[in-house]
Amino acid sequence: MELMVLQLLLWHSALWMVQEATPLGSASSLPQSFLLKCLEQVRKIQADGAALQERLCATHKLCHPQELMLLGHSLGIPQPLLSSCSSQALQLTGCLSQLHSGLLLYQGLLQALAGISPELAPTLDMLQLDVTDFATNIWQQMEDLGVAPVVQPTHGPMPTFASAFQRRAGGVLVASNLQRFLELAYRGLRYLAEP
Repeated sequence: MELMVLQLLLWHSALWMVQEATPLGSASSLPQSFLLKCLEQVRKIQADGAALQERLCATHKLCHPQELMLLGHSLGIPQPLLSSCSSQALQLTGCLSQLHSGLLLYQGLLQALAGISPELAPTLDMLQLDVTDFATNIWQQMEDLGVAPVVQPTHGPMPTFASAFQRRAGGVLVASNLQRFLELAYRGLRYLAEP
């Protein structure tokens, strides 16, 4: 019964995310080169995240993030929002700010996963570097537009993983959440890139 309720909640949240991901605002004045670079970075990070998920599945048999959702709540793994990137009144400044904040959050979450396992370290390191590069690219664009805060924000407290299993399960959940975050970001950026 609990599994059915969990599946229903996951289905409902997925439906909500799809509805929220439909960008309806007007195009912006962002440079096309910036947008194309962002789209390329999103695809690269998605590939890195998928590789991490595949390795966790193959190595540790943690293949279904939806089975770990309750554990994710107890571990306190936060999820960023991208509401300004997908609302009817697309807000360029808010979208860039939320995108940057979300990437900073994922930087911290990926750092918290350090030591997940020696065989996953190179994949995790590559994912961290790509997320950092993307966050830097967004921040530089915010500075170019004159909308960057005076002080660059940092991520808040990160979950601590008490066991190897929690760290691996956290890896599956973080990679899965990152994929959903990037799907929303990709839709918003793709919309902004349209002529």
